[in-house]
Amino acid sequence: MTTQTITFPLEGEFIALNDLLKLAGVCDSGGAGKALVAAGEVSVDGAAESRKTAKIRAGQVVTMAGVRIKVVAA
Repeated sequence: MTTQTITFPLEGEFIALNDLLKLAGVCDSGGAGKALVAAGEVSVDGAAESRKTAKIRAGQVVTMAGVRIKVVAA
């Protein structure tokens, strides 16, 4: 299975995890992002993340089925 890597330029200090999933194009809405997190399908820096609005900062990597999102400073 190939993994798609998305580089996401972060404008501010942080972004909520569910918003990141939406803006990176992984899911259609913030609600869908929250559902993915609640289902335990999302990891941050290799650790499972259960907080739907966890603050994701530049330098962190969010992974889920087939997708890797590298968050970088804009």
